[in-house]
Amino acid sequence: MTGFDYTGQAVLVTGGMRGIGRAISEAFLRAGAEVHVCGRTPPAGDDDLPRAGGRTAHFHQADIRDMEQVDAMLARIAQRSPTLDMVVHNAGGSPYALVAEASPRLLESVIRLNLVAPLQLAQRANARMQCQPSGGTQLFVGSVSALRPSPGTAAYGAAKAGILNAVRTLAVEWAPKVRVAAVSPGLVLTETSQQQHYGAPEALREVAGTVPLGRLASPDDIANACLFLASPQASYVSGANLVIDGGGERPAFLGAASVNHAA
Repeated sequence: MTGFDYTGQAVLVTGGMRGIGRAISEAFLRAGAEVHVCGRTPPAGDDDLPRAGGRTAHFHQADIRDMEQVDAMLARIAQRSPTLDMVVHNAGGSPYALVAEASPRLLESVIRLNLVAPLQLAQRANARMQCQPSGGTQLFVGSVSALRPSPGTAAYGAAKAGILNAVRTLAVEWAPKVRVAAVSPGLVLTETSQQQHYGAPEALREVAGTVPLGRLASPDDIANACLFLASPQASYVSGANLVIDGGGERPAFLGAASVNHAA
């Protein structure tokens, strides 16, 4: 049991096939929702789709950067679901590239995927939600990269910072029918992040040791936050950003000060 009941409600999770997005999709399925997921690459078969609670997600092949594909996806969802109650804007990411070495095309692509595309999808979802008696909720998956230096992923951090500002603005523009909020994960242990960033088990333990709670977040930690923010229990939460980082990062000066004090 999740403690939340989304029976009869429809949720769209972008990038909902793997990692954090898959955990979010499965959490809403477990809570009784009809879940739609989208991605550029279709699953190999139905067995690859998110499933939980006796339900399976509906997959829509769409690149959220292509508005024609987005409009076609939303039309298909409208044919299947009488309402679109929630959208979780999760799709995004960035390769590692220092700004001095990154091409203009790469920088533009990262910003389009992580800022422009979700805002354009949000526009279209809002148009439908405003016409629904129950309105709707839109959640954006941000990142702590928006709140601190993000070396190697500067364009990504800047795009996520733009998302956090947009969340506050949209919460004003689209109220009272539509609530808008964000979750900003810190270090999350997914298959992709382990391959690209954390490497060997000893390196992973060292990285986890920098987090006050002593571990990296799991995708389920982020999914549980989304379940809460989309629920009636959070009906007065709009324009907010919930940071999920296990207490943050220990300030580097504390370590330096300890060394100096010991000397």
